[in-house]
Amino acid sequence: MPAGEVRGTFDTESIDMLEVRMIDESVAGHPEGPYDTLPQIPMSKLSNTELARFIDFIEQLEEETEQSLSINHGYREMRMMTHIMRNHLVGRLTTPTSLADASGLSYGTAKRGIESILKRGLIVSRPRMKSGKTVSLHPSAALIDEWEAYAIRIKSLLGTTFGVDAGSGQDRRILLGKADETSAVIPPPAVLSQRLELKGGLRVLVHADPTFMAMHNLKRQLEAVFGVDIKNKAKSIDGLRSEILSNARLAKSRYDVIACDLPWFGELASQDMLLPLDPLLARDGHDLSDFHPMAIQSSQYAGKQYGIPVQTTPELLCYRKDIFEREHLDPPTTTEELIKVARRLHDPGKGRYGIAWNAARGTPLGHTFAFLMAKYGQPIINLRSTRDGYDFQHVSGEEYRPMFQSDEAFRACEYMLDILKYSPPNILNMTWYERAKSYASGESCMAYNYTLLAPLFELNQASPAWGNTGYLPHPVGNHGAPITPIGGYALAIPSNLSEERVEAAWSALKTLTSAGLSKLYIMNGSLVTPRFSVSRDPEVSSLSPLIDVVDGMARKDILQAWPRPPVPGITDLIGIAGHELFEMLDGRRSIKKALSMAQDRADRLMRDRGYY
Repeated sequence: MPAGEVRGTFDTESIDMLEVRMIDESVAGHPEGPYDTLPQIPMSKLSNTELARFIDFIEQLEEETEQSLSINHGYREMRMMTHIMRNHLVGRLTTPTSLADASGLSYGTAKRGIESILKRGLIVSRPRMKSGKTVSLHPSAALIDEWEAYAIRIKSLLGTTFGVDAGSGQDRRILLGKADETSAVIPPPAVLSQRLELKGGLRVLVHADPTFMAMHNLKRQLEAVFGVDIKNKAKSIDGLRSEILSNARLAKSRYDVIACDLPWFGELASQDMLLPLDPLLARDGHDLSDFHPMAIQSSQYAGKQYGIPVQTTPELLCYRKDIFEREHLDPPTTTEELIKVARRLHDPGKGRYGIAWNAARGTPLGHTFAFLMAKYGQPIINLRSTRDGYDFQHVSGEEYRPMFQSDEAFRACEYMLDILKYSPPNILNMTWYERAKSYASGESCMAYNYTLLAPLFELNQASPAWGNTGYLPHPVGNHGAPITPIGGYALAIPSNLSEERVEAAWSALKTLTSAGLSKLYIMNGSLVTPRFSVSRDPEVSSLSPLIDVVDGMARKDILQAWPRPPVPGITDLIGIAGHELFEMLDGRRSIKKALSMAQDRADRLMRDRGYY
């Protein structure tokens, strides 16, 4: 999925910071003198009733602590547990010595306390080196679960004791611990019981976008989870595909785990560039039912699973609710309505434009064309129609034939020429990032946008679109049906990875796509997840209304992969469309001529490869 294609900002191997800057609410300096230990806001004196309630709270707090946490009070275990939990959350290493120091006990007494906690399975001791002479200590999954439950209970006590408004809905479920099956709070990931045995560390090739940016920012925590160094390399979409293809030609893969755009799986798997995951999934009983079904299907080929989704990001129509209300406009649900609305809102004299979209030559425009054809009811190739859309998993013969000379293709081109008139002046250079930035800055009133780049306005209070954005599926064309084209990435293992590294790479892949880490990506700047459980986590869904929008679409099967099907040759067809049709947008070629040239090139390509 190309939603994160970014020029300059992400297109580096070190992953520079996204152009969203979160407001730093920390105080720049610290008070001096005796005031540094006093609260910044004076507190009123407690009444006798309040003091009595506070004493009740302290008593209940102690009772809840004893009931919720497996603590042996003789060894000051609370100090040790808070130390190891705090270190785990920030990715800081805990050693037996540092844990003993945190207890405030003599080393001998602290050592006995640590041994007691280890025996009860509350902390994990993991060798730092192959020799096993030195170890690091980490909270076990059981300890993390205990502290999650403890935190919920204490929140409940605080609400009851101090009259905190527990609110309703999600906030109330968080506070009172009344989360049901679909709104359970997902705990932080625990460390692996055994460190990964990977010489030189874990080598990961990813796409340059906010989700993988968040993964990079969590590098220290992930290194603590895996017990090895992590070496990330990030590329923009075309560069990422080139790197994957180049890596596949090597005798031994340079990467342990790679991120693949969902439409690439047909191409990469058909050429044996990816390791089939089915034997590993079956052996470990790894359940994929929590993932969006269309994302799982998109990372398959010929009935085999080759990847596990790490993000699902549909392309939606974003629109400014405040502007629409002010202008008394209804959100457009058809292409005709969208053109009328774009014309109404377009005011270049005031620096305001109707709609932003991908019109840059090559891959960006090619993706736009494929999605617009789908609006009119036709895939870019001659897929077999089904009751729910089109079959992209069982493609053969004439079903590979490109459909550039169909009526739907012609209508898609007419539509592009129509909205071109109500687009920003740099539209012919506009890619995924530029269109999101145009919308986030207030320049464009509408935009086709992948949710992957929604942090530019959903998490940026300086954006005029912050809190003012509505989301819709693609407006439909004649004879079309509402669709939301799915995008995203799945993690895979190169088939040429050295055999001795495969087991550790598989362990890393499972962890990187786990619910706990998917939640952490969102809590660190991403807004997309391929998992239902993460979308329903109240701490996640409260961050942005977009989370619930996408979750609802996934549950209703509105997300569709057939507009950009994961079949062999699809990337080249998209590239052909993006180059040939650009000449049409630039005024140097008619619609008929552009589509004819695209069809000729595409037919020649697909025939040469023996698809039909």
